[in-house]
Amino acid sequence: MIRRVYEQASASGKLQKVVVATDDERIFNEVKSFGGEAVMTSDEHRSGTDRCAETVKKVSGYWDAVINIQGDEPFIQPEQIDLLAGLFSDPEVKIGTLVKKLVDPADLDNPNTMKVVLDAKNNGMYFSRSPIPFVRGAEKSEWLRQHFFYKHIGIYGYRTSTLLELTKLSPGKLEIAESLEQLRWLENGYSIRTAFTDLETISIDVPEDLDKLKTAGLI
Repeated sequence: MIRRVYEQASASGKLQKVVVATDDERIFNEVKSFGGEAVMTSDEHRSGTDRCAETVKKVSGYWDAVINIQGDEPFIQPEQIDLLAGLFSDPEVKIGTLVKKLVDPADLDNPNTMKVVLDAKNNGMYFSRSPIPFVRGAEKSEWLRQHFFYKHIGIYGYRTSTLLELTKLSPGKLEIAESLEQLRWLENGYSIRTAFTDLETISIDVPEDLDKLKTAGLI
């Protein structure tokens, strides 16, 4: 799986370097075995953002921006990575991520599907495990017909300078309540620009997820 993610990231037309950051020697050795580049990091990081910050300090060279791609996303597409990286052509963008129109009613109440509301510039105003916004005067079964809902795709990009700033922030009340790290950034005044993707990503978190994909004929 990690090789698949590495190869998908390497197919991006906008990434200059792909590095696997891990605190597990098994993953490190696996990446090295297929000729990939890997960096060992601390096992005390609270988040992938902190791990990315340590890695960017260890990898030689100057990087204007860093894209954080999770190792459990083997179906991530190079086009999505390029779409996210392209946000940084706007000098105002400090943090970027992807969103997708939510079409499955079951996702509205699924706490593992992150919902996001956007402002007029497509910056994320708030991220939540709950369905947002509340559509007043309509049955929930009609919400998707009454309003566009967006789900968050968990791939992030950061200006390198911003990434290093984010690691100095303490968890806020909203982050603690929802267990969503991006709320820490919003609470501290950072904007998160979004780009729209039509492509679905499927993460593999537990062995059962792999079994479901096999049953569906996706692998």
